[in-house]
Amino acid sequence: MSRLLETMTPALPVDGTAGALAGRVWRPDMAGPSVVAIRDAGVIDISANFATMRDLAEAPDPAAALRAATGENLGPLAEILANTPVDHRDAARPWLLAPVDLQAIKAAGVTFAISMLERVIEERARGNSDAAGALRAEVTRLIGDDLSKLKPGSAEAMALKAALIKAGAWSQYLEVGIGPDAEIFTKAQPMAAVGTGMDAGVHPSSSWNNPEPEMVLVVNAAGAIVGATLGNDVNLRDIEGRSALLLGKAKDNNAATALGPFIRFFDATFGIADVRQAVVSLTVAGEDNFRLEGSSSMAQISRDPEDLAGQMLNAHHRFPDGAVLFCGTMFAPVQDRGAPGQGFTHRTGDVVTISTPKLGRLVNRIRPTDACEAWTFGSGALMRNLARRGLLG
Repeated sequence: MSRLLETMTPALPVDGTAGALAGRVWRPDMAGPSVVAIRDAGVIDISANFATMRDLAEAPDPAAALRAATGENLGPLAEILANTPVDHRDAARPWLLAPVDLQAIKAAGVTFAISMLERVIEERARGNSDAAGALRAEVTRLIGDDLSKLKPGSAEAMALKAALIKAGAWSQYLEVGIGPDAEIFTKAQPMAAVGTGMDAGVHPSSSWNNPEPEMVLVVNAAGAIVGATLGNDVNLRDIEGRSALLLGKAKDNNAATALGPFIRFFDATFGIADVRQAVVSLTVAGEDNFRLEGSSSMAQISRDPEDLAGQMLNAHHRFPDGAVLFCGTMFAPVQDRGAPGQGFTHRTGDVVTISTPKLGRLVNRIRPTDACEAWTFGSGALMRNLARRGLLG
């Protein structure tokens, strides 16, 4: 059994199927995906009720609608999970996908003080990891290392901005970290995300990169947060560090957005308070026996999740199919993997585990982007497939 398969379970939250858990499964017999409910009885195809995850998220009460939906039992979750990694897959049997489809995939950057400092370091290092150690000490001396109590956009934040500009230490990352406007960017196109058990991509041109374990909000077209899942916002530090204008090249690559394992919709068992208090843990296990562990506490975020959702979707910026929003991370690995002072970077074969008790476990193996499964099934293919199956009303 591969390390990836060994790490993938348990995928469920600590309370099992007590919550309203929804996912997506590829059905070879249908040549397309189905929305599924994750229940004790198995993985239930509810696509006759909800053709897309977008439709379920737009229901007046998604959790209640999910619990009421009926359909075909595709089998035990464990069997479908085990069939998901591409090199262990029986192409005639179902496997898991990322739990979103038509929703926009957006991300908020620089939402934690620690990650803000690391972005400033990347910028000053111009993508050179060798320079990061000395710059980290310099930036911390100028800015400090505890900005967690500083409210973005406040009078205190603006006073700090003025002082840093005077000292020649201002940065575009500080602007979105402590200024009034959040950084909201497009992480990937709809349908492009990979799910748990699948390979996650790192562009082979990058020599300084890292995982970003994040809480991901599920937001409907009206702007209401209706659920959450886990995400890995794979980050190319050297590419973005060369220029913030290369953000698209640093972020939006084949298989570089991982989501899952499931969406947990809000109900009596799980809500926004759980999101605000979640601790998202991360483990990286390499084929070279390197191990990295860390965590990101949502309690230390500088912008509230509802504020981030409101800055993403509002009267000036609409998403008729809703959106999912990566909330950012406080985790920025500085542990040396190779030569002293060079910090962490991925190597092919790394198994990345992102988890939190109420959402379960998202597990991916790192591969070069061009060695991961190519993204070929987009929104147009989904519509044609659902039409052939008679699922479009």
